[in-house]
Amino acid sequence: MDGAGSTVAVHAARPDLLAFATRHRATLAAVAVLVFPALLPFKAVAADVLVYGLFALGFNLVYGYLGLLSFGHAALFGGGAYACGIVFTRFGVPWWAAVGAGVAGGAVIAAVIGALAIRTRGIYFAMVTLALAQCVYYAAYEAEGWTGGENGLRGVDVSAITLGPWHVDFVNPLTRVYVIAAFVVVALFAVSRVLASPFGAAMEAVRENEARARACGFDVRATRWLAFVLSGAVCGLAGALHALTIGIVPVETLTYTTSGLVVMMTLLGGMGTYFGPFIGAAVFLLLENLVSLWTVHWQLVVGLAFIACVLFFPRGVWGTLLAGLRR
Repeated sequence: MDGAGSTVAVHAARPDLLAFATRHRATLAAVAVLVFPALLPFKAVAADVLVYGLFALGFNLVYGYLGLLSFGHAALFGGGAYACGIVFTRFGVPWWAAVGAGVAGGAVIAAVIGALAIRTRGIYFAMVTLALAQCVYYAAYEAEGWTGGENGLRGVDVSAITLGPWHVDFVNPLTRVYVIAAFVVVALFAVSRVLASPFGAAMEAVRENEARARACGFDVRATRWLAFVLSGAVCGLAGALHALTIGIVPVETLTYTTSGLVVMMTLLGGMGTYFGPFIGAAVFLLLENLVSLWTVHWQLVVGLAFIACVLFFPRGVWGTLLAGLRR
């Protein structure tokens, strides 16, 4: 009887634990983000994980919560990076205003692309977003006076950050990671608030059954467009932080390979999960850095790991863990 009673208690406690984690997911995710950099010996990798995890979080709003596969999110990420870099290098605005410009740049590009793409469905949506993102790439490539063309935009150098009476050395790798982490934490709370709002419920309703959502009075097209714009704002923030982190904006940030990269990270972590994108970014980037120490063919190993994940863990690493806990 004691054994059966303890088993029942464990199963009863598990839903309570999941409910608690869901209720306080933003706080728990923020703690994980703040602790994570201290666990990695390479702070540059930690910074990349935070930036690309934020990028995947923005992509997941469209792919995981709205159910639309986009191959054009590189335009939102790179657009935010270029907007941040241009206003910082060409107009000399403060770093924090440049980050705001990156958020606005990603949102504006998303508004334009989304207005054209949401008229389509399925694979057509993916192809339209890819085509429009390539238009953004070629525009940036040709606007050499503003973007640096194929050489990229250089000079996005922030050596120190002034916060009132405090002066922060942004060159220090650990300091840089925690400055990025501060922005990521704010974004996590904002995204959690959106997902917990009636608009978040509308997104999931459209994903699950578009016809029923429309019958219930939801404006499906407006929901899709607004979700795409919100996704662009988050991706633009990630792009702006990426520009400040590496000091340049490579034109490769706008290529279709960047869009493919964020799809892989989201699938590895778990689409439609709140913290999964960060897990996927960590798995991908850590595999890349560790395997590249042994062979130049690291992409083959990472590709095989991705295939294995899709075949045996279709919900992703984090999604599979959550499903196991729920069972």
